[in-house]
Order: sequence, then structure tokens, then C-alpha cells
Amino acid sequence: MRGRLLRAWRAGAVAARGLAELGAPRGKPPWRVLFFGTDDFAAESLRALEAARTPREEPLIDRLEVVTLPSPLPRGLPVKNCAKQFQLPTHDWPDTGPSGQFDVGVVASFGRLLSEDLILQFPYGVLNVHPSYLPRWRGPAPIVHTVLHGDTVTGVTIMQIKPKRFDVGPIIKQEKFAVPSQCTAKELEAILSKLGANMLISVLKNLPESLKNKREQPNEGVTFAPKVTVATSCIKWEEQTPDQILRLQLAIGATLPLQTLWMGNTVKLLDFVEVYNIRSFADQLLNEHGIVPGSVLYHKSSQTLVVRCKEGWVGVKTVILKRKLTAADFYNGYLHPWFQQNSKMLHGDCRFHTLKLTTAKKTERKGNGGAQYKTKST
Repeated sequence: MRGRLLRAWRAGAVAARGLAELGAPRGKPPWRVLFFGTDDFAAESLRALEAARTPREEPLIDRLEVVTLPSPLPRGLPVKNCAKQFQLPTHDWPDTGPSGQFDVGVVASFGRLLSEDLILQFPYGVLNVHPSYLPRWRGPAPIVHTVLHGDTVTGVTIMQIKPKRFDVGPIIKQEKFAVPSQCTAKELEAILSKLGANMLISVLKNLPESLKNKREQPNEGVTFAPKVTVATSCIKWEEQTPDQILRLQLAIGATLPLQTLWMGNTVKLLDFVEVYNIRSFADQLLNEHGIVPGSVLYHKSSQTLVVRCKEGWVGVKTVILKRKLTAADFYNGYLHPWFQQNSKMLHGDCRFHTLKLTTAKKTERKGNGGAQYKTKST
């Protein structure tokens, strides 16, 4: 009881302090907005907010500042670059700039939990532009998991942030979107980012009314979209079907090329294709030579490497092994010589092995910190 009273008192004190600094919350636009974001998806919402700030008879945004994450990358994060282009005041997290001077916060692809004290600084709370039809795919990688699991329908949700947990707050606005066939995650991100930016502006035009009509998320249909790691790119030939491998390529191939092991060397596979007219060719070899998951054959007429996986075959057009190779190059340089030298061995011995990455303990080294990776094959 004492703990609850203390939290309630603290919340009231923070809210009162914020209102004292800001003055009474505005009942209509233009709004003072603090934006939190990092990537291309978030940058689209920031561009929409900047466009709504452009001098006009009735501007929607009066003041706009940005909070983003520090980045070691030379090219910087998309949101920071966008803010620099628009000459917006920018703060590197955990710095959030002047407290109590904004009407509403907006979060898109930020990846950090906002504290209760910070949320309470905004009279209208903090809005989150989330690229899924919540409660499906809560978490940091909703678009990737939409593609990875073959969802035919997704959407964008504008919700209100709650402290301590991601993506559980009430829904303010929500729209569905049919996922195009063979759409990559990057392509879907571009589509949903524009949809989300338009929805955000629509909510801000009628913010008090939109918040009055918010609704809690249903308890049914909750799924979680965990962060994608390098290990996600390792193909599991024994466990994944052709459809699953093709969806994995669509989901992460643009940023994390799929990986496997070839004769103890890590290789990357690109340009996956469905295979149709080779089943009798492959199945005949399967019966005669004991092919196992990961076994590699070359289909000459289509110039495609065909690889055995769970319940079928998948085609590969490009291999990166020291350098980029076409399927024909890989066959001529590696497959054909192997078969000539090992003519009495089974085809199943000539195969891709599943690459497994395990994170070793971090070691302290001069000029080289961080996790070390070990590999093993199956």
C-alpha cells in the first residue's frame, strides 16, 4: 500500500512539475512534439511531422525536437540524418532535452523503454507508430516476422505507450494492409512507413478526441517478434522446408545474407528460387545415392544449384565463397572436381552443413572487445 501511494505521489508531482513548466495543455493544434526514433521506418514519420510544421495558415506542429541513439556508423542513423537535414534540435539518448516543454511524445522504431517519469512529462502521453496489427507481433522486429511467418495481412497501429513493457498500451488508431506476394521485409517496411506516417498525422489533427476513443488491446492473438540476430541467417537444412527458407530470404536476405557451411568454410547463399521441374531428376538421385539434407546438385538446364532440405528442394543461383560465384561457377570450381576425385562416395557426402553460431564469453583484448563466435556444423 505504501509503495502504491509513493508511486502515485511521485507521478502527481512529475505531472504537476511538467504542467507548471509547460502551462496548461493545449486543447488543439499546433502541438509541441518530441520525437523518438532511429531507422528508415521512423524517418518517414519524422518527415511527415516536419511537413506539418512548415509555415501555413493553420500549422499542425509548432515545435519539433528529436531524440535518437548514438551510432558508431559513419553514415549515421536515418533519423539523425533526417533531423540534421531539417535543422531540428537533436538529443542523443538518454538525453531527452528540456523536460516538460512538449504536449505529446511520438515513438517509432526506437528500441528503448521510456520511463514512467518521462512519459508523465507529456500532457497527452506518448504515441507509438508500430508496424503490425497489434496484438500480433509485439516486439522489436514485427515486419521481419510478418514476412518470415507468411502472414497475408498485417497493418499499422498507433498506440499509447505504457511504462515498463513494449507494445501493450491502448490502441488509438489501427489499419490493416494486405501483404503483397513475394514482398521482402524492406519493401514492406517502405509501404508501412508511409501508412504509419499518414495515420500519425490523422491522429494529431484530432488528438484529444482520438485519445478519448482509445481502446485496450485484446488478450487473444498476442505474438512476440524477437530481435533478429546473425544466428537467424543460418539455414537449418534438416528443419526448414523450401517455403520456410524462401521466406527467410525475403525476411532478412537484404541485410543478413543466409549462411551455411561448405567443407568447413562459411559461405553465403543469394538469389534463392523455387524449383519445379527437377523433382524427378533429384528424386532419382535420392533413391540411388542416399541424399541427405544439405546435399547439393547442379541442374544444368536451369543453371541452378538445388539443395535438399526438409520435405523438398530449394534452388540457389549465387554463392559467396571468397568471391561471388554463379551456380555454374560453383559447380565447375567445386562440385564437379569433388565428384571426379570422390567418384565412389555417396552424393550425401557432398553437402552444405547447417552452421551453428554460439556466443563465447566476452574476452578482454587490447583494441578488440566484444563477443567471440565459434562455429560448428551438423
